[in-house]
Amino acid sequence: MCAFQNISCGIHYLASVFLSVSPQHACRPPGNVSQVLFQDISGVRLEDIWTRFSVGREDRIIVQLQNGEIWELTSCHRFRRDDKSSLNHDYNGHKSSFPCLDGYIYDKSKWRSTVVTEWDLVCNREWFGRLIQPVFMLGVLLGAAVFGYLSDRTGRRVILWTTSIGVFLCGIGVAFTFDYYSFMIARFLLAMVGSGYLVVVFVYVTEFVGMKSRTWASIHLHSFFAFGTMVVALTGYFVRTWWIYQIILSMVTVPFVLCCWMLPETPFWLLSEGRYEEAQKVIDRMAKWNRTRSFKLSELLSLAGSGPAGTKASPVEKHSLSDLFYDCSIGTRTLIVWLIWFTGCFGFYSFSLNSVNLGGNEYLNFFLMGIVEIPAYIFVCVGMDRLGRRCILGFSLLSSAVTNGVIMVIPQDYHVCLMVATMAGKFSIGAAFGLIYLYTAELYPTIVRSLAVGSGSMVSRVGSIMAPFCVYLSSIWIFMPQLLVGTFAFMSGILTFMLPETLRKPLATTWKETEKQSSSDK
Repeated sequence: MCAFQNISCGIHYLASVFLSVSPQHACRPPGNVSQVLFQDISGVRLEDIWTRFSVGREDRIIVQLQNGEIWELTSCHRFRRDDKSSLNHDYNGHKSSFPCLDGYIYDKSKWRSTVVTEWDLVCNREWFGRLIQPVFMLGVLLGAAVFGYLSDRTGRRVILWTTSIGVFLCGIGVAFTFDYYSFMIARFLLAMVGSGYLVVVFVYVTEFVGMKSRTWASIHLHSFFAFGTMVVALTGYFVRTWWIYQIILSMVTVPFVLCCWMLPETPFWLLSEGRYEEAQKVIDRMAKWNRTRSFKLSELLSLAGSGPAGTKASPVEKHSLSDLFYDCSIGTRTLIVWLIWFTGCFGFYSFSLNSVNLGGNEYLNFFLMGIVEIPAYIFVCVGMDRLGRRCILGFSLLSSAVTNGVIMVIPQDYHVCLMVATMAGKFSIGAAFGLIYLYTAELYPTIVRSLAVGSGSMVSRVGSIMAPFCVYLSSIWIFMPQLLVGTFAFMSGILTFMLPETLRKPLATTWKETEKQSSSDK
């Protein structure tokens, strides 16, 4: 159930790739057109000229209005000729410049409407369109911090309920926004609740699944996120109207909303709050479902020096971000983990967002960026249980750094080679990004586990905010995204080997247990 909802998170995180497509456009003429001239070809309709447009070149459209005026139209300007005697492409006479006050005409051969065409986010308003994904990721950053903290206070289950319902309502709300600003607010709220779910669900699953199956269960939550990427590509291919596209994508979360009330609270959180009787009930329910004998928590807790089940809950100490810097060793661990989170998210979204610019079919490119994550997660699952978390994470990050270097030496007209290398890079960074969730949860005790994952996710969103701007920097130097991602991946890969190994170690509940595990690792 939890994994299925991850599809919805994957959808909304990357929906803007096709939601905010900016098609070719030109200024709308200030009246009814009687004749069109484009590249010395006359008699064509304005709607038919887009197939003749040249990429990267400022083409001019010459139109004659019914009142006899002749206008030259470009993407962001329009000019009125003083001489109305002849309609021709070459003109050396005087002409007056006018802004595009009547709006724009757009190429609708691929998309009937997008957010860009809906609110004319082009020319001097182009930066509004470029802010759509970064502002969404800003909401993801805030949601990770807020809901990670709240889940440690109010419980995992309550947050899973509220965020899932919020994802559905906000997702539908985005489709019915009436202007750019309401659209951005709805998307920001959608980002917050989606991020809250994604952070808490990994902690939830990690605390519920036994050590034997923890790796597969946690990592394959990510594979469903990848399915979300593929759903975006398929929906974008078949549905070319942005608000219908948004509604269809938002309906994916309905099954989970209808079933999420079945999810119980985790025994780990109940024990950390001193709610022993409720934890015992969940344990008994787990035993019944698994057709095995239950056990008394009072016996287990008495061995660990904790209060017995049924006793009055002792006051529970609340924890804050400063607890992730419990001492020098833990503080260093936290900074390294944060850098890995940043690198994983920065590389993940840089590869995904840039895939539609590699040439060829953008829908196929984006679909392949999703499907390549599946073998990456299988590799992580198999490798982690054989070689350990630290080894696989370091190898994945360093492999990503090498792949980015390879991409920089491939000629730009070798589209297939570029796509294969990009898929290899996404494979490596996807493996690292998928692993860091589980690794972080295992590196910290129960009392701050959700806070640790939430803060890591929050730091990672700084990378996802930077990723769209990194892609835009390719207009300055085409290999700038690869250089930045490769540099961060190399540094993170080296520092990963300073972290302790957590393979085949039980989840710690206190800092003392964490320190004991770290000492045994050394």
